[in-house]
Amino acid sequence: MAKKTVKDINVKGKKVLIRVDFNVPMKDGIITDENRIVEALPTIKYVLEKGGRAIVFSHLGRVKDDADRAKNSLEPVAKRLSEHLNQKVNFVPFTRGIELETAVNALKDGEVLMFENTRFEDIKGKKESNNDPELGKYWASLGDLFVNDAFGTAHRDAASNVGIAAHIKSTVAGFLLEKEINFIGGTLENPARPFVAILGGAKVSDKIEVIQNLLKIADKVLIGGGMAFTFFKAMGYEVGKSLLEVDKVELAKELLKEANGKIELGNDVFTGKAFDPETERNIRPIDQIPADELGLDIGPNTIQIFKSYIENAKTVVWNGPLGVFEFAKFAEGTKSVALAIASIKDQATTIIGGGDSAAAVIQFGLSDGFTHISTGGGASLEYLEGKVLPGIACVDDK
Repeated sequence: MAKKTVKDINVKGKKVLIRVDFNVPMKDGIITDENRIVEALPTIKYVLEKGGRAIVFSHLGRVKDDADRAKNSLEPVAKRLSEHLNQKVNFVPFTRGIELETAVNALKDGEVLMFENTRFEDIKGKKESNNDPELGKYWASLGDLFVNDAFGTAHRDAASNVGIAAHIKSTVAGFLLEKEINFIGGTLENPARPFVAILGGAKVSDKIEVIQNLLKIADKVLIGGGMAFTFFKAMGYEVGKSLLEVDKVELAKELLKEANGKIELGNDVFTGKAFDPETERNIRPIDQIPADELGLDIGPNTIQIFKSYIENAKTVVWNGPLGVFEFAKFAEGTKSVALAIASIKDQATTIIGGGDSAAAVIQFGLSDGFTHISTGGGASLEYLEGKVLPGIACVDDK
């Protein structure tokens, strides 16, 4: 997928709109994980170094009312960005109006401003999230060029990505969006083999289309996490109190048949009597899960089976934890698989598909052990489904 990037345009003296994903976790106004800010720095720095006038903007959280507005201001993020850039970031606490326009027009080459949370426009009518054409046109009028670097919202048809692109001369990808396109999109188009896909998480219903798409592309699909128990039920096993989507059992049977041996679920699990970090931990073969226990992690034999496929892989894509990794007793499966993938980094392309699996890898201190960790949870999931993402489709083709 050949898309134009920020390197394909001349930004000098131009007002450059840069849509980033600064939807960072915050507690009491303090940023608790600034990875998304760090990932956006190369694009912003490039525009500034080339003499562009950077107008940076993002959403933050869900904004439904004034209470959400009070806790979701981007001002703390602007301050942190200023520290990273080692220069002033002029923060404008509005999403439109004369103060924003005046600040934009006052920018000089190499200067940067950030305006307020784009989702403040959702309080009255969801104008941002529903891609209100007037809003997209207004934001486009603030700049000469548009750089979309927000993969985390690429699956959304919003005013701040698709809306701006429809009303501006040139739309290109930033370096982060380019990286996501190359790693996830490129890998799915032409993977080195063997290609092993690993899927976890709670529900089969969240991953139906991902499974179907990966069965067409991957050589092996390893499935763990809560979603595995719907497959075990489809195979005729009793799963006790484990997470189970009864209405998806027939679908799981169809997927197993369609897979023709490509799906690997392993043969044992770690169980507990309650969804509790202090519950006792037992190892159970999948055909011996007691009625009063629930599966909370893949078991030791399953870990070894999964590792045997990972060790020989040339491409690995992983989306979703394989157990309740937030509980120390039930983090072994997810951590063991993460370590196995990290061990083959030099011989394979290894991609973590955002969301909880990315959070797990960061928690385990293994961030440097992968070729690419996606910044988009929902976006990476839809990309793995083979869908066309609006935030990528709106970028100009080369």
